Amino acid sequence: MDPRTSAQDVLRCDLCKTAVVQMHCDTCLVNLCTACVGKHMMSDESKDHKVVKFQSRKSTPLYPGCKSHSPDQCKMYCNKCGIPVCTKCLVSDQHLGHKLSEIVQIVEEKKDKITKELTELNETIYPTYHDIAFDVQNRMSQLEKEFGELSTAITKHGKDWHREIDKLVKELKAEIDEMKNTQLQTLQKHLDEINKTMSDIKEEIKSVEMAIETHDLSKLFRVASNVNRYKNLPQKLASTLSKFIPEKIQGEKLSKMFGTLSFSSLTSDQHGYSMKTTQKLPKAGSSPSVKQLLDEPETVTTIDTEYECLYEVACLNDKEIWTRGSGCMMKLYSINQGSLLKSITTKSGNMPSDIAVTNSGDLVYTDYWDRTVNIVKNEKIEEIRLQNWLPRSVCSTSSDDLLVIMYSDVYKQTKVVRYSGSTEKQSIQFDDKGKPLFSSGTYYRYITENRNLDICVSDEGAKAVVVVNQAGKLRFRYTGHTPTPKNKPFTPGGITTDSQSHILTADMNNGCVHIIDQDEQFLRYINCGLFRPWGLCTDTNDNLFVAQCRNKQVMKIKYIC
Repeated sequence: MDPRTSAQDVLRCDLCKTAVVQMHCDTCLVNLCTACVGKHMMSDESKDHKVVKFQSRKSTPLYPGCKSHSPDQCKMYCNKCGIPVCTKCLVSDQHLGHKLSEIVQIVEEKKDKITKELTELNETIYPTYHDIAFDVQNRMSQLEKEFGELSTAITKHGKDWHREIDKLVKELKAEIDEMKNTQLQTLQKHLDEINKTMSDIKEEIKSVEMAIETHDLSKLFRVASNVNRYKNLPQKLASTLSKFIPEKIQGEKLSKMFGTLSFSSLTSDQHGYSMKTTQKLPKAGSSPSVKQLLDEPETVTTIDTEYECLYEVACLNDKEIWTRGSGCMMKLYSINQGSLLKSITTKSGNMPSDIAVTNSGDLVYTDYWDRTVNIVKNEKIEEIRLQNWLPRSVCSTSSDDLLVIMYSDVYKQTKVVRYSGSTEKQSIQFDDKGKPLFSSGTYYRYITENRNLDICVSDEGAKAVVVVNQAGKLRFRYTGHTPTPKNKPFTPGGITTDSQSHILTADMNNGCVHIIDQDEQFLRYINCGLFRPWGLCTDTNDNLFVAQCRNKQVMKIKYIC
């Protein structure tokens, strides 16, 4: 029977099966009603039954049984021998003069030790292995790319060889045709001369025969034979046939002529990885966060910008922030002085759709209309050009990949694509049931990566923050918290995270920022008189920067201690 739909939602006695549980035997781990307590204790008199109220269950320590004096329990611990001992062990000569401790004390010390080890496993060792696995996966992807490029280069070189061989064969065959035609023409001319001489000889024979047969002696005397002339036979033309002498195909020689592969291998470097010293991937149930939220967030400073409308902000470091607003220019401001330090214009002249900063400090911006993701390195702009998709928002990950939100041409589909350099590594679009993870249409959507490597997308169309894990599997959808400061529907805008894996989302309509933890739990609002908050970012000290659209100011807020 389902306890969610039935009144039978209380625990029943393990003995009578009918009465409500009121007691618990910590020795046998049995639930009992008061009426069955005596019966249970009489069922096995060899045991020391510890019956307590149900609410106090598991409060009685279960001492280990003595291996030498069963069924006695060991409540002491011999420090020299390193074993639990019972009272009979103590009166024997075996542990005479040995230092003893209460076993409860030893267990507490053991708990403290393994608790520290558990904390180290959760906060240091596991995150280190997680990053190592991610590094190996990246290397595997890179190897796939590099060996694919190598194979492509060899295939291209092979085609070049085929093309050159085909060209050489064609040239040799043309040379053969030319030699053949030249010799045939010479032989034909020689044949024509012989045929002409043969025709002359026939005429000569006919003339002589007629002279012999005639009775006109005068004609006979006029016949002059040219036999001697014809005895000089024509020259014989000797033909020397051309020969093709192929070069013997030698595999080793041919391989060297074609090209060689340098040796490739994987080597083990025992010093290649180092253990983390700070918490990277906090887990549920691990030690509490080092930093706590302030009771009242504090406005540290405001920075005036010169945009008509201000949309995004991205921290370059703890002293400088990049901003973008209406127009084609992205501006770098000093946080402390509030002064403009630098301006960069988009390559196309279009207004950028979003900005981010990589781990190495390079500015990244998306150009929606130009279909490009652009990386500014040393004042030069490198672009990733897209086909059939329009880039909207971008963030840089802990592994220095880029996560880009894209729309299809007709705005019917939305997806998140992970890039390593200009290579697409991952595409996230559907859940396990084949349904879209994100809304469609021209709504605003922003993206960030959490410290636990979750991918967090603020989806204005869905009025939700959609959180998927590193593999793209849906973890949860946060749809807001009530009541809101202005009692308006949740309208998520810019999104960012902090060192505690908190997820912070601008709520444009309610003029506030929502803070939730990595498991969707609402923590609090930040409402410091924000005026149409849009873009968000945090620095390394967990200060929050809010780009306010209407008053064109970036507000720096301290919300965590």
